Amino acid sequence: MLKQQDDLEFLEQDRACSYFCDKKSDLRYRYINNCTQNDYMKMLERGWRRFGKIYFVPECKDCFECVSMRIDVQKFEFSKNQKKILSKNRKTKILIQAPSISKEHLELYDKYHIFMKEKKSWLYNHTEPNEYYSSYMAGNLSFAKELLFFRDDKLVNVALLDILGKGLSSIYCFYSHEFSKLSLGKFSVLTQIQLAKSLNIPYIYLGYWIKDHLSMGYKDYYEPFEVLLNRPKLDEKAIWQSYKS
Repeated sequence: MLKQQDDLEFLEQDRACSYFCDKKSDLRYRYINNCTQNDYMKMLERGWRRFGKIYFVPECKDCFECVSMRIDVQKFEFSKNQKKILSKNRKTKILIQAPSISKEHLELYDKYHIFMKEKKSWLYNHTEPNEYYSSYMAGNLSFAKELLFFRDDKLVNVALLDILGKGLSSIYCFYSHEFSKLSLGKFSVLTQIQLAKSLNIPYIYLGYWIKDHLSMGYKDYYEPFEVLLNRPKLDEKAIWQSYKS
């Protein structure tokens, strides 16, 4: 019987790019069974992302479109439009807890992706409970959390995040488009900014940003932010710089 390795690293090359149909991508993966906060923070600062026990970072040979970005929480001030979104959601109930799974989670997740398939041509496959568990719950990590948003006791938004001492990683968000007037996607990020401010967390890591991209271009709504200029190895310095449009 094979023994499970606690830390396994590999590179997947020439896979279909998730963002450009005419491009190939190279992704480096690490499977870490029990990741410490210090090790995770070191990876996060160098552009790595996490889904379950899998950590990954792009290493594409000829493309640099995906740029790691983070919100400067201390400098962030809510705009007039953002304050309006917060005000519209005064009756939205928010619960923070360890990631969980329920029938409501899975139904909302599928409805969200069916909608995005029609709107942005996302690939869609029905999500099974074990798949959801593997992506968002595996590892039972103390820093892993979810924000649940309710309207009249109905689950309308789920945001998955990791809360570390020096950073908050915004992992994924899915929500009901039946409540489009509430701008739930934006409200999710604004709520995380409020949370980071209250915890004195300096940065929110929003993952990869692609300027003007249909699915990945929205993140520049949260200014000011910084971008990672290099692709450092774990023993190299990460160079972050304020982005100016």
